[in-house]
Amino acid sequence: MTDEELKLPFYAKATIFFIGFFALFTMLYIAKSIIIPVVFAIIIAIVLHPVVNFFVRIRINRVVAIVITSFLIFFVIVAFGAFLISQANRLSESWPILVNKFTSILNETITEAADYFNKDPQKIHEWITKTQGELINTSTAAIGKTLVILGSGVVLLFLLPVYIFLILFYQPILLGFIHRVFGTSDQSQVSEIVTQIKTVIQRYLIGLVIEAVMVATLDTVALLILGIEYALLLGILGALLNVIPYIGGLVAVALPMMVALVTKSSPIYAIYVMVAYYFIQLIDNNYIVPIIVASKVKINALFSIIVVLAGNALWGIPGMFLSIPLLAIVKLICDHIEPLKPWGFLLGDTMPPILKIKAILKKIKIKPT
Repeated sequence: MTDEELKLPFYAKATIFFIGFFALFTMLYIAKSIIIPVVFAIIIAIVLHPVVNFFVRIRINRVVAIVITSFLIFFVIVAFGAFLISQANRLSESWPILVNKFTSILNETITEAADYFNKDPQKIHEWITKTQGELINTSTAAIGKTLVILGSGVVLLFLLPVYIFLILFYQPILLGFIHRVFGTSDQSQVSEIVTQIKTVIQRYLIGLVIEAVMVATLDTVALLILGIEYALLLGILGALLNVIPYIGGLVAVALPMMVALVTKSSPIYAIYVMVAYYFIQLIDNNYIVPIIVASKVKINALFSIIVVLAGNALWGIPGMFLSIPLLAIVKLICDHIEPLKPWGFLLGDTMPPILKIKAILKKIKIKPT
């Protein structure tokens, strides 16, 4: 059979591509409970690899170095989780009071709006009461699911260090497998891709941690100046949500605005919170992210938003956190493989000069507008 006989028409190639694409995402969704912890462990292991190498260089046994590193990261995660829980307990104690105040404000707003639009406020209140009852019944049913999710999270918390330890321990085997999969002529390119992936993930995640600390500090200081209650908890939650590109920032500002609306005597404080968070977002987008978080791989805003939404649909909240680093790895691989370079260009944010675009269009005989 000659090469000419193996050529397929475009529609056949497109069909095979979309079937394979659908099958891949179906498998990723079905096996998400197995894949998500492994992906998190791989990313964290890549970040911790320099720490293990440091201990090895000062003549500590490699196994002992991995145990020390795994224990340190586990201790940091547990300490941070305990701190968040302690802060959340303060909020939970006052939660019924906040709910009653919010309900009172909502009732007053409904009454004023009903008078303005000449509507019967009683009907609106009856609808809200009915909806509230349905929400309570729904939330009661959802408590069981929440407990299951929390239980899974606790299991993951203790399983993750095991994964990290094993990945760091078997790193030579894993790297050897990657090299053996490809031919001897591609070894230099494989080594370059692996090295750049390690560099990108390390720079991105370390920069992300620094960004989160700076944003949490700015958010907390702004809320303390405005006298908003639970400033520390809201500042940290805002920084964690801000890690989710473009979408997290909107949710991050909504929480302190609601608290300000309920706890303060005037609704103007909610506007103050929105303005403060807007300026913090400007500082983050224009100074912190470009200087600290920026890495060799640039992803344009369009695909960043798409991949975050796709990650949420596929894996939920963990998928939103993992979407950007995984997309950066995909782009890096595309940039180094000749047939995939157009896809790498599509995912990037490098705008070609207008003259170059016109030359390309002219070459493929498309009249530029």
